[in-house]
Amino acid sequence: MASLPSVAVTRTLKLDPEFRKHPTTFPATEKSPSISYQKNQTRTHSDGSSELRSMDLREALSMMKEGTKVESSCYVPLLQECIHKKSVLEAQIVHGHIMKTVTQEDLFIMTFLINVYAKCGSMENARKVFDNLPKRNVVSWTTLMTGYVHNSQPEVAVQVFQKMLEVGAYPTNYTLGTALNACSSLYSVKLGKQFHAYIIKYQIDFDTSVGNALCSLYSKLGYLESAIKAFQRVREKNVISWTALISACGDNGEAAKGLRFFTEMLTEDIKPNEFTLTSVLSLCCTMLSLDVGAQIHSLSIRLGYISSLPIKNSIMYLYLKCGRISEAEKLFDGMETLSLVTWNAMIAGHAQMMELAGDDLSAYRSGCEALNIFFKLNQSGMTPDLFTFSSILTVCSRLVALEQGEQVHAQIIKTGFLSDVVVGTALINMYNKCGNIEKASKAFVEMDTRTMISWTSMITGFSQHGRSQQALQLFEDMILVGVKPNQITFVGVLSACSHAGMVKEALSYFEMMQKVYKIKPVMDHFACLIDMFVRLGRLNEAFDFIKKMNFEPSEFIWSLLIAGCRSHGNLELGFYATEQLLKLKPKDTETYVMVLNMYLSAGRWNDVSRVKKMMKEEKLEKLHDWSWISIKDRVYSFKPNDKSHFHSADIYKSLENLLDHAKSLGYESLETLEVTDGDEEKTSSTTAYHSEKLAIAFGLLNTPNAAPIRVIKSVFMCRDCHNFIKFISLLTDREIVIRDSKRLHKFVNGCCSCGDFGGIF
Repeated sequence: MASLPSVAVTRTLKLDPEFRKHPTTFPATEKSPSISYQKNQTRTHSDGSSELRSMDLREALSMMKEGTKVESSCYVPLLQECIHKKSVLEAQIVHGHIMKTVTQEDLFIMTFLINVYAKCGSMENARKVFDNLPKRNVVSWTTLMTGYVHNSQPEVAVQVFQKMLEVGAYPTNYTLGTALNACSSLYSVKLGKQFHAYIIKYQIDFDTSVGNALCSLYSKLGYLESAIKAFQRVREKNVISWTALISACGDNGEAAKGLRFFTEMLTEDIKPNEFTLTSVLSLCCTMLSLDVGAQIHSLSIRLGYISSLPIKNSIMYLYLKCGRISEAEKLFDGMETLSLVTWNAMIAGHAQMMELAGDDLSAYRSGCEALNIFFKLNQSGMTPDLFTFSSILTVCSRLVALEQGEQVHAQIIKTGFLSDVVVGTALINMYNKCGNIEKASKAFVEMDTRTMISWTSMITGFSQHGRSQQALQLFEDMILVGVKPNQITFVGVLSACSHAGMVKEALSYFEMMQKVYKIKPVMDHFACLIDMFVRLGRLNEAFDFIKKMNFEPSEFIWSLLIAGCRSHGNLELGFYATEQLLKLKPKDTETYVMVLNMYLSAGRWNDVSRVKKMMKEEKLEKLHDWSWISIKDRVYSFKPNDKSHFHSADIYKSLENLLDHAKSLGYESLETLEVTDGDEEKTSSTTAYHSEKLAIAFGLLNTPNAAPIRVIKSVFMCRDCHNFIKFISLLTDREIVIRDSKRLHKFVNGCCSCGDFGGIF
């Protein structure tokens, strides 16, 4: 972006007066009879001109076409109607009539016409009007600049500002505010600082509108302290100033600081408006501060905003994020008017509840409720937008709800949102996480525009589905087209190398990440490399790699090593990794179960007692194994050895038949070891009726022969179940997708996408 010309800093600044303010109706004068725009009346003057008294715009345009003379003051309400209808065509008719009269010399009318074209999205026409003005004032320049900013052409707005200075015109505070908004849209720190220097030179940074614009600029660019300083320089702070500052804190991850400024605002006796209150409620959502949110709710009622839909939406979303579902639903059901934002808040709130849920079953229920709300939204006749679609696709991803995801995909195509990059990326993620990598790839190929996030999502998808070569080839294509990878991209790349056991390539990419792209390795990168060495049984190299890390290994890394050591029979290293893991005092029940299994298999009863005692001290609940499957929009859940289901007899009979056939092909069932709370005796426990096996058997009985089976399991899958499901996929010629607490498993023709590593947990 070009710097500001030297003319900007070599003259004494003159601030032009504020914009000329015109009422929409003009009082009558002796020289120029008034023409008001009221309903269904036309009055003809002695000179032949007409007053249009609020007649329909269509009638007024018809009269103009007939050549009726119109008073100049009548053009303003007509043009305002064009703005309201966003009709360029009708604006052109009025424009054509103006050009046949002396009104074309009225600078106010012609500047207003620039504003009309800009708000109708026709900057080409706006520029033509501006270029043909016989004279221009600062309002004309500012109106054109504002039009370019609002029509996503901020670089042209800056060029107009430069031209204005070159011809000797001087900006007002509003002009400078528009220029700063252009810098915000361009995300240009350098240009923003040039404008700031210009403002300081002429000592107008104290101006309210200029200070507000500076605060917003620095906030958007991520410079919160500079935003605060710009705010503090303002002499007469209004509610917009305070709202800009509070929003800046929220946008830059300083929610608590934003609430402190809000408190200070109230002590200064500044009355918050609707936008202030929604900004503060957003901070409460970030901090999950229900108490403060409730106080803001009460304040909004006292200030007369009880019927404000944005505030109701914000409060409802806060209730959802804090887990107060019944309060949120009560507020939702009591709303007389539901905007799309309201529906989106409810869907996004339930999607958020899935992330915050204490267990997968609760998460599943929240997801189903989100789908139900989406269904009601469609029934209401309102059209979802890109925010709706991205939220509901995320829900489908988490639920492994492929059928519902496909229906959403079809609706996206019909409503024309397929070209949106956010929706396109959400589609890729949905198909990836639902186990359909082919459709994910198709969605990626059909995207008009691909961002770094789109490329990364597809690379990660190929990696998770065991398609390492495709993942690495796509990464090379990404580099070739000039898209710069980030940390997460390299996690996908290194994971692909891990799946394929490509040690040389993995280490090469690891070096590229650091030297070429200057990306500092994080825990996930080391986890991928350690995962690779563990898969290959090169345990000593995995432990050596840990020593190269400049931070302490995470619970996940030690868990990988424990599972690998147990799988490859290296108990000595496994016990070492177990002790290191226990030092971290993990809070996850599954982690302790894995440790217990390690000690149980070796008969180390003292260690078993010690781990059980630690679990009691940490107040960890017993591991709850649940699996559920969705068939025809109904959810069926199962627990181990579950005989409460109304189809139990058929399920167990089918499972016994599958076991017999699997054994004939070489399957050998494994037993797990358990310790009761009352003693230290180990007992054998069969895995034949684990929850996922029951869910799969039920799915096979109740779905068409070729239909895939998709099951969600609340905990990790044991080795025996993993091996058995491989045989089921081979025997039934079915695709079986299991999402457990660790990863997605896609079983096809006796093989799993995890490369059999997922079963070692």
